[in-house]
Amino acid sequence: MAALARWCVRHRLVVVLLWLLALGGTSAAAAVAGSAYSNDYAAPGTESGRATQLLNEGFHGLGGDSDTVVWHIENSTVRAADVQDTMSNTLARIDKLPGVSSVVSPYGSAGQAQISADGHTAYATVSFDKQANDIPKSQAQAVVDTARAAERQGPDGLRVELGGSAVALTEPASPHVSEIVGVVVAAVVLFLAFGSLAAAALPIATALVGVGTAYAGIGLLGHAMTVADFAPMLGMLVGLGVGIDYALFIVTRHRKGLKQGLPVAEAAERAVATTGRAVVFAGATVCIALLGMLILRLSFLNGVAVAASLTVLLTVAASITLLPSLLSLIGLRALSRRERRRLAEHGPQPEPPNGLAARWAAFVERRPKLLGGLALGVITLLALPTLSLHLGSSDQGNDPKQSTTRQAYDMLAEGFGPGVNGPLTLVTHVDGSKDRLALAQLANDVRHTQGVTAVSPVTYNGDETTAYLSVVPDSSPQSSRTSDLVDRLRTDVVPQAEQGSTLDVKVGGVTASYDDFAHVVVGKLPLFVGAVVGLGCLLLLLAFRSVGIPLKAAAMNVAAVAAAFGVVVSIFQWGWGSDMLGLGRSGPIEPFLPVIMVSVLFGLSMDYQVFLVSRMYEEWLETGDNRRAVRVGLAETGRVINSAAVIMISVFLAFVLSGDRVTAMFGIGLAAAVALDAFVLRTLLVPALMHLLGSANWWLPRRLDRWLPRISIEPPECRAGRATIPPQRVSILTPVERERREQAEHVRDVPR
Repeated sequence: MAALARWCVRHRLVVVLLWLLALGGTSAAAAVAGSAYSNDYAAPGTESGRATQLLNEGFHGLGGDSDTVVWHIENSTVRAADVQDTMSNTLARIDKLPGVSSVVSPYGSAGQAQISADGHTAYATVSFDKQANDIPKSQAQAVVDTARAAERQGPDGLRVELGGSAVALTEPASPHVSEIVGVVVAAVVLFLAFGSLAAAALPIATALVGVGTAYAGIGLLGHAMTVADFAPMLGMLVGLGVGIDYALFIVTRHRKGLKQGLPVAEAAERAVATTGRAVVFAGATVCIALLGMLILRLSFLNGVAVAASLTVLLTVAASITLLPSLLSLIGLRALSRRERRRLAEHGPQPEPPNGLAARWAAFVERRPKLLGGLALGVITLLALPTLSLHLGSSDQGNDPKQSTTRQAYDMLAEGFGPGVNGPLTLVTHVDGSKDRLALAQLANDVRHTQGVTAVSPVTYNGDETTAYLSVVPDSSPQSSRTSDLVDRLRTDVVPQAEQGSTLDVKVGGVTASYDDFAHVVVGKLPLFVGAVVGLGCLLLLLAFRSVGIPLKAAAMNVAAVAAAFGVVVSIFQWGWGSDMLGLGRSGPIEPFLPVIMVSVLFGLSMDYQVFLVSRMYEEWLETGDNRRAVRVGLAETGRVINSAAVIMISVFLAFVLSGDRVTAMFGIGLAAAVALDAFVLRTLLVPALMHLLGSANWWLPRRLDRWLPRISIEPPECRAGRATIPPQRVSILTPVERERREQAEHVRDVPR
């Protein structure tokens, strides 16, 4: 690591130019290639997936994405001649557009139920020949433009809106206000922490270059694998948070070296050789946690995992290569004017830990039981809402009010009820008259099932080997009542109708597909969490050669995740303050959110664990005094960890301004987790527990100690010359102190 830092400092201009070329090259390539993001929630072997497959096989493209064109007129009716002529001509033009397989008009025999009871609202169903993730944006835009033209051509007062997954592709992207706000807040915090504009600008610049390169790279990645449309935003959210934090830690160590009188180049090299190792270690834990999603074997999550890991990897690379180059360019301006003047007048002076961080560390040492219990109570209280977590899809009723998808959703819900926005589809193979009679009976049974508003007639394909019927619930797609209806149909209604026939009816539709995806994710979640926690514990075991440290880290990470989910459930599922924050009505939690948040949160939690405990471990090796090690480690890292947490929280909360519900979930969830992790767990509960456990924190069986390979977050040469316990103190050691001393000498004598 030191050799890399030395090369970057000596060739600083080359390093800066290489990074700028990488940023410019990937951005240009992404602009030329365009984006190819897709939200493919297909889970192998699910019932909804089989239903879509049957529709495709039996009706040749009917299994493609289905969108709606909705029109409403207040001062007339949709059956008026001028309205009917305008919309019939519009639908005929849409039917001829590329990618459109069929259009069901309310003015035809098949769509008679598509006119509201009051006659003011009607809708047409536009079916594409592909799923939304495979539909080019240009095809969806052509449908939108053709439909919206009817407003200009039709009578006064005619409103036309469109809804559906393909239409959502045409919605304009929100401006990057959230990213700008997050970066500005981070810059203010950095300037207050450093007192130097140049030093505050470097973490921002480093993170922006790394994240910008990754953002463009994710766009290119979408052409090679399935990448969700929110992956770039998630990568930017995580990348800006960890990128600024990593650079903050290195700049802080560099400034400490300058204050000790080191030359600029040597201070930058030593900062990377010491703190840079911890940054690489922390970044590796984040990537391992993210790549743990590959265990689930879901293509939708594979792309998210690779995209987010790519962002973290590039921010780490920028921190240990670009940052030292920039530090050597600004020279002593990394210090404030007052610090440079003091250094010139008085020379290097020691900086013992003092101030609020030192006083807090001493306070925790005096009251570990009280403070530990208080912290545990706060975490438990916040985690309680997680017990009512409901996974499902938020529908387009949560879109921004000005969007055409939200307008269409509201018009349909007002005219036909909320269930028409997400009908269920029952599809099956048919073999003979007995199956047809059973299917007719099924339609009648479903019509009288609780939670059903309407059922379409049974529709057969040309050779009558496949049939389907549509079911309109009385609740919205995101409602738990609709999920209950799916379960009721699958477990009670459909099995009874299948008796005595060869029918094998599959229940599909939007809600069914999201429920199936959620069940697959939840079923694999224990394996995923176990793998992520196990790998994280293994890394900490190797780094700190202790059994207690990894176990406490695992427990703290689980606590942070549970409490963060409690906050997310309270705001987004229960609706506490969601309207005030401009996040729309309450709804279920996205089914992929637990996996992604667990990955990110475990990685971020491990960062603070590494930076906090590594300093405690260093002090333990030097003194063998656990109380001193915990106190000094907390005092010397507390301010930096808190500053880093404030920056990360600010960046995450700024993403709430994006207006996107999924992004806001990530932002609030990650911000809550970081706040709890930094201000409750790492600076309160962890040191309190370490004080209570004493030297047991650093216990490792001798046999396991011999078997484990040896890695070091901080190289041995950086600890050389530090004070050790003087030999003359041995004669006055108490039995407990002598045991601590012997254990510390044993650990210190182990070859590293």
